[in-house]
Amino acid sequence: MKGRSFPRRAEKLGLRGLEAAPAQTWGAFRLVPLIRREVREDLRLARRGYGEDVGVAMLGGRPGGPGHAYLSFVPHGLVVSWNEDGTPVASQGASLQKGGDGVAIGRVVRLFHRMAKREDGRRLRLLPLHLAMEGFLALHFGMPEIAWPEYSRRALRRGLDPRVEESMSGGAIAGLEDALRVFEIREGQVGVLVLVADALASVFVVPHPDDYRALHPSLLQDFFGELLYRSGMLYPDVPPAKATIDEANVRSLSDLREAVAGMRRDWADFSALLASGVLKREALVEDVYGLGPFRLDRFVTRLDLHEENHIGERIVRDDGTLEYMKTFRLSDAQARRAHLMSVVAAHGWNLEEAAEELGGTLPELVRRLQNAGLGHVLSPAVIAAAAARG
Repeated sequence: MKGRSFPRRAEKLGLRGLEAAPAQTWGAFRLVPLIRREVREDLRLARRGYGEDVGVAMLGGRPGGPGHAYLSFVPHGLVVSWNEDGTPVASQGASLQKGGDGVAIGRVVRLFHRMAKREDGRRLRLLPLHLAMEGFLALHFGMPEIAWPEYSRRALRRGLDPRVEESMSGGAIAGLEDALRVFEIREGQVGVLVLVADALASVFVVPHPDDYRALHPSLLQDFFGELLYRSGMLYPDVPPAKATIDEANVRSLSDLREAVAGMRRDWADFSALLASGVLKREALVEDVYGLGPFRLDRFVTRLDLHEENHIGERIVRDDGTLEYMKTFRLSDAQARRAHLMSVVAAHGWNLEEAAEELGGTLPELVRRLQNAGLGHVLSPAVIAAAAARG
């Protein structure tokens, strides 16, 4: 993966325009429906299938060749359609056929050169989650202008190339397919919080209830982190969460309405707690594409080794309403690598200064970089000196 820096702003994420319904549980999974009470028709989302082709996202160059920037498997795309005057967008159905957004380079491979590609005046094809992952991989990717002697010649020439992160499809997580199959889709539902053993795996939101019904099964083709795979294997079930009404305090319909409203607030608070790793954290956000009154961006939560960390992408209306979101939870190892890179980059790739901020010595930082899979950026002499002092 080659990339650029990630120009960004700090912002707190949220679920404006949505409310949580009571969660449903199945084995290790807790699925929280997200309801949109005010559904507008001027933004729609549809899945684009690629048939038997294997989609490959790549930015520049040829696979493995010069200029190769990003390579990943792509099971499907999403097509965003919108109107700028607020008029309804015609529904595109459950799944669009594959279009001319890929270049065939073999019998089963299609090559995509852009994460988000405008197809006509008001239609955009994007590769879900790859937009966010490409931005995450590009974080602090380049090396410093100063040729510090601590770094290998290869790193000074090519930066952190190659940088690789692993994930697995939802279909590999035991029980997720069954949980999605028995999940009851609620009226007005446009999204879901997916939790495995009460660890937030994903936030998925779309603009319209019809879009959600069509895209609900696509969660099996999204990619998830290794933590969710282990959690699905280790924890057979999660405890039920219930909200009740004290009948002693209900003496009229007005009392009942107030009690039901209170119960809904409790569900919303519970769901906000479950999703606090995304919704209560400050994120670094980068604008990607303007869509009239909408904005497509991608984000990464501020990295904290004592908290869960997420990357994602979203479409936000100009009034702040969330129309689309997909998130991916980073593993602990991914967070450690990104954290080390961010600290070192903040000090101009001066290892002595970075080690001091991290509260350790240079040999300790060298070992941490090696353990994080970043040892290839260091010169052999620095690695040998750190081993000798260890």
